[in-house]
Amino acid sequence: MDYLYAPWRSEYFGSKQDLCVFCAISEGLNLHTNTKQDLSLSDEANCVFYRDSKIFCVMNKFPYTPGHFLILPHTHTHSPELLDLDTWLHLQTFAQKGVALLKEFGASGINLGMNIARAGGAGIPEHLHLHLVPRYIGDTNFFTTIGDTRAYGVDFNKIFKHIQTLSKTHFLKH
Repeated sequence: MDYLYAPWRSEYFGSKQDLCVFCAISEGLNLHTNTKQDLSLSDEANCVFYRDSKIFCVMNKFPYTPGHFLILPHTHTHSPELLDLDTWLHLQTFAQKGVALLKEFGASGINLGMNIARAGGAGIPEHLHLHLVPRYIGDTNFFTTIGDTRAYGVDFNKIFKHIQTLSKTHFLKH
């Protein structure tokens, strides 16, 4: 297997905070500066495009495809049965809205799911999160399967801004 050197990911692997990374985002900690900020400033820095009293939506820092985002409860829990029913149903309502958002974004298909516990594939198992991964015809080409490498061929910040704009339509309507 060949290895692709990606030093920009080192903070993900080496991060040893006392506070869960998702709780830090929930509480308004700017992960780039490790300082508490006004929520609007920290949300912009952390690529949070929606929040309310029960959940927040954030771009996946290491996306599988352009537009990959997460929906998380503010509640720090590792498994869905531990959430109160109102929060669980609220999260699922936004998952449904997120699918519509990603279709408008241009996704040809969508993977929707949770990896629960480390054995279930969770990279951050201590805080429940739902992945919405847009899929595109041809997005899994030979580069991924043969080269053991993934290419992200668009500007991450432009994608964030586009998703942020779409969320104003999809997430704020009742």
